[in-house]
Amino acid sequence: MKNCVLVTGGAGYIGSHTCVALAAAGFEPLILDNYCNASPKVLERLARISGGPAPRAIDGDVRDRALLDRVFAEHSVAAVIHFAGLKAVGDSVADPLSYYDTNVHGSLVLAAAMRAAGVRTLIFSSSATVYGEPDHSPIPESAPTRPANPYGRSKLMVEETLGDLCRSEAGWRIALLRYFNPVGAHESGLIGEHPQGKPNNLMPFVSQVAVGQRTQLTVHGGDYPTPDGTGVRDYVHVMDLAEGHVAALRHALAHEGLLTLNLGTGRGASVLEVVTAFERASGKPVPRTIGPRRPGDVPAYWADPSAARATLGWEARRGLDDMCADSWRWQSANPNGYA
Repeated sequence: MKNCVLVTGGAGYIGSHTCVALAAAGFEPLILDNYCNASPKVLERLARISGGPAPRAIDGDVRDRALLDRVFAEHSVAAVIHFAGLKAVGDSVADPLSYYDTNVHGSLVLAAAMRAAGVRTLIFSSSATVYGEPDHSPIPESAPTRPANPYGRSKLMVEETLGDLCRSEAGWRIALLRYFNPVGAHESGLIGEHPQGKPNNLMPFVSQVAVGQRTQLTVHGGDYPTPDGTGVRDYVHVMDLAEGHVAALRHALAHEGLLTLNLGTGRGASVLEVVTAFERASGKPVPRTIGPRRPGDVPAYWADPSAARATLGWEARRGLDDMCADSWRWQSANPNGYA
């Protein structure tokens, strides 16, 4: 029980893969999820991957203080990994109050419940969106933070709040993980990304075109100052990301204070490079058309992950071909996700 880790949003895309990595590392994940962007069917899939029982799971909202107090009273939680939140940039622009309520208020309720329970180790799922439009790439942790949308601002607000908390009270062990573009799926094909409605990100959209759910991909902008004119991003395999969370957890358990790290590959790939790699992995054509740029998109950005390598001994091990092959294995075996 001393290895019990509360994983908020643990049934979601990154959370579920992190539960796999936690179990493999000898931790016991305890999932808290309201399933607004996840499926309880994930639990059975996690059991199949581990070969053991399904992780314990609680159906609930991170904003429910009474529920959190019961969870901490009834379970010997050693640490928390906090994924629970909303994550679509466009939706955050359309409905900012929901994003500040869920992402900011939810994190404040969680931190207060942790303090009351004497649990002071927290890994926070942040995002490279806190950087906004960077001055240059690769982007180090010291780069200016100037998020361009409510989603990014909500993440930065939580980062700043947790930093203030860590500086004001001794004993906190907090890691803020800013990751770039998570893609891929577990190599078993049993769990993967299952977006609700139209995908907001490139890889699930490409996957749905390849599997025949959508007719073509619209590439947003073909005239950027990049080698092929399409946007360049740092795509990181979700299992590398999951293992990064475990590495950060081990570090936080052994070191008091605040840690802020990028999780990325340190390499950029263009939209057309991703599409070509996916066609190669799937053996399927991905019809596409070039559309106009989207407001707010930047030509290129990728991480400087050297601090994570130096501090945690972590670096991304899986390449673009692995990301595409694992995405296709998941999508082709589960064309409708968990439905």
